[in-house]
Amino acid sequence: MVRRLRTLPALCVLPVLLTACGTEKAGTGSPADPAELASRARASGIAPEHVYVTEVSGFTLAQQSVGVYGGDGFSATYVSAQGGGQLHLRVDRGTMTAESCPRRPVGTASGARTTCERDGEAWYRSGGGQREYAVPKKGHVVRITGEGVERDVLRQAARSVHRPSDAELDTLLPPASGPTEPVERGDLPPVGDGAPDNNVGTSG
Repeated sequence: MVRRLRTLPALCVLPVLLTACGTEKAGTGSPADPAELASRARASGIAPEHVYVTEVSGFTLAQQSVGVYGGDGFSATYVSAQGGGQLHLRVDRGTMTAESCPRRPVGTASGARTTCERDGEAWYRSGGGQREYAVPKKGHVVRITGEGVERDVLRQAARSVHRPSDAELDTLLPPASGPTEPVERGDLPPVGDGAPDNNVGTSG
């Protein structure tokens, strides 16, 4: 199945603070406020539970890559300034089991045979010349596909997946904004069907 990716407005390429640890680490600083995370995510068309980040030494978040994956999933790319490698983080609804793993394509590959290997709580998957780690969560799956990176880097990224902190959320999603009151139009007549008044004078 081909997934649609809608990116958020490009701002800049910002670094993330780089360390590596367990799969559910709290991230840098305090965990993001759930209400704030939900507000920002929904404003961007993303389900709040799908927002995750990772931390890998030598990789930075390409903020212009952040966007919607599929219907209400999440996508972001991390790039290596030195080696040119990339890590594509994608989160979408579903599950990953020994039965379903071989049936799902790896990354953007389609029609290729998928091989799966259990690695702790995650699945190491390869197929169509692509490799990724898939980390099952409750009701969704976090997948990290590598481009020009070794398996150890993919494993580190998978083990470092976590919900964003306050600082990470600020660099990840723009604040939710928008008018709260109807915009008043000066060219609308006070009566009638509300169509703009385009009448001209007798002189034409």
